[in-house]
Amino acid sequence: MTQTFDWRLVRRFLAVLDAGSLMGAARTLKAQQPTLGRHIAELEAQLGTPLFERTGRGLTPTAAALSIADAARAMQEGAERLGRQVSVKREVATGTVRISASEVAAAYLLPGLLTRLLQEEPGIQIELVASNEISNLLRREADIAIRMARPKQTSLVARKLTDVPIVAAAHESYLKRAGTPRKPEDLSRHTLIGYDRDDAIRKGFAAGGQSLANEVFRIRTDDHLTYGRLLAAGAGIGFVASYNLRFWPGVRAVLPSLKIPSMPCWLVAHREVRGSALVRRVYDFLAETIPAEAAAR
Repeated sequence: MTQTFDWRLVRRFLAVLDAGSLMGAARTLKAQQPTLGRHIAELEAQLGTPLFERTGRGLTPTAAALSIADAARAMQEGAERLGRQVSVKREVATGTVRISASEVAAAYLLPGLLTRLLQEEPGIQIELVASNEISNLLRREADIAIRMARPKQTSLVARKLTDVPIVAAAHESYLKRAGTPRKPEDLSRHTLIGYDRDDAIRKGFAAGGQSLANEVFRIRTDDHLTYGRLLAAGAGIGFVASYNLRFWPGVRAVLPSLKIPSMPCWLVAHREVRGSALVRRVYDFLAETIPAEAAAR
């Protein structure tokens, strides 16, 4: 085989092989018979061997033709498979996907990832719903949801992506003012930032064997973005997903010995995601990228 072998001629070769004549192959390919004859002659020249014998009844494949037939068909199948993938890619590359996530995930976890997705898929549009309320995928309030609890509905597809570490943290200005806690018992002497009606933090401490009254937290809010701003402003010690820290200059983790239960992260979609190449593309992208993003500090 020479270095000038033209892979595009394989399709012509297989058409002639299957049809047994130039005329039949020309009809299959909707090509001109003389042009097809030149292509076969060109392929024979490139391979350095005749592929067909001209007979009164058409063309008979030579031993050389039969010896390369299987490889040629495998090549054709590969080209067809590539064509299908390109077709799916075109389908995937256009459309809108609605994603629901908590305010914290929407503000800190997803922006960098969605920026990458939009660069990779210029035709995709994203609607990002930032809400601590759980969007109802069954009513199609969102196509994909990022949740901290596994859904119970069997009609939803749920995939656990990771366990997000939760850390105690404070701004350097607060630590300079109030001192750095060295052991969990030291927290009783510090200003703690907690939730108001949301009992997630207290449940986390209870799981670790510590029962805390709501009043232990001197400043409280259920708005998670406000919670982060209070922490970044140096109001006290708070308890947050570790990936948030890199967005708050001066805020650092404290008390590494404090055992705080991690927060599971689930990626959820309606079962019909399997039938939508567009939604599946976004779903798979998030499944692949969220674990590393959630682990970054």
